[in-house]
Amino acid sequence: MTAIPRLKPYTGPAILSYGFRPFFLLGSIWAGLEVLAWLPMFYGELSIATAFSPRDWHVHELLFGYVAAIVAGFLLTAIPNWTGRLPLQGPPLAGLVVIWLAGRFGVTLSSSIGWIGSAVLDCAFLVLMVAAVAREIVTGKNWRNLKMVVLLGLLAAGNIAFHLEAHFTGIAVYSTRVGIAVAVALIMVVGGRLIPSFTRNWLMQREPGRLPAPFDRFDEACIVLSVCGLALWVAVPEELTTGVTMIVAAGANVLRLGRWAGDRTTADRLVLVLHIGYLFVPVGFLLNGLAAFDVVLPSAGIHAWTVGAIGIMTLAVMSRASLGHTGRKLVASPALQTVYALATIAAVTRICAVVHPAWGETLLPVAALAWAAAFLGFAALYMPLLCLPKRTIVRTTR
Repeated sequence: MTAIPRLKPYTGPAILSYGFRPFFLLGSIWAGLEVLAWLPMFYGELSIATAFSPRDWHVHELLFGYVAAIVAGFLLTAIPNWTGRLPLQGPPLAGLVVIWLAGRFGVTLSSSIGWIGSAVLDCAFLVLMVAAVAREIVTGKNWRNLKMVVLLGLLAAGNIAFHLEAHFTGIAVYSTRVGIAVAVALIMVVGGRLIPSFTRNWLMQREPGRLPAPFDRFDEACIVLSVCGLALWVAVPEELTTGVTMIVAAGANVLRLGRWAGDRTTADRLVLVLHIGYLFVPVGFLLNGLAAFDVVLPSAGIHAWTVGAIGIMTLAVMSRASLGHTGRKLVASPALQTVYALATIAAVTRICAVVHPAWGETLLPVAALAWAAAFLGFAALYMPLLCLPKRTIVRTTR
């Protein structure tokens, strides 16, 4: 994301001055708390008043709770830059935040309020986001970003389907895969724009050498192939055709990542972490491809995407955007690097807990606690940046 465009006169709370502020903060807090609750739920030591199964509550609140919040924060910040239109601020932004929070309460307490009421409360947020994003992009005639409306619409549709499938069949299987597939596609599209751009900008300031390759037909072919693989995975994950397509897509994404010169960014952790996060995209494709051949369990690839790609990439984007848009230097402090390390530990240990089930009893709590520490640590570290006016922030931390 580039510099923030012009703003309307605004004198309200700083946290409501731009979309990334409330959604990045509340989303990261929810991601940490949700997993802290999920761990005792998994072991049967905690129950909550949700109509969902424990597994479905956990999955839903990651995909359609946390991811939805971060996507909203990103889009509400990026779209004014894409279109030149004024950003959402003040009461309208507060209204969206309240609707997102209502969805979290609605899903968690759905056994008390009923599944229909829960679905209405929860699904309203993404439906409103689709309408808002479509209006801004169409009004601003920013046609090249209409694909974001399509992806956001698929995420909203997946959320509606999740409620229906969970209620009528007892467990949300297909809609879970839809949510994951859309999140991975968003990472491929948005990451394919941000990662080479930020890498190029940083390398140009240092010394001549190999720069990221510009977006070309190879990137287009990689995305098309990957989307085909994701569609097959959603529909028929155990078919051999799906496995072959996923493995080929894994190779294509490795090549795509290699074209972005990430090996030259080790000195800047703020850039390097973007490459590390994207690496879990091809890892997920590979593991899900192998799962079709019964080499590994399906949850290995699922967690490579959810804990690895989604977890690390969202932390990377949130931290960079928050630094840039609050006037801080684009430098990863030691504390922020610790957050990145914890998220990476969570991803690796969660995958290993599936690949080597004998280690699961030990590694699962490690993964959960590392994830919670990463996201709650991010929230604690960035709360001053996100809650205070830009002019009050002192540039001292590194």
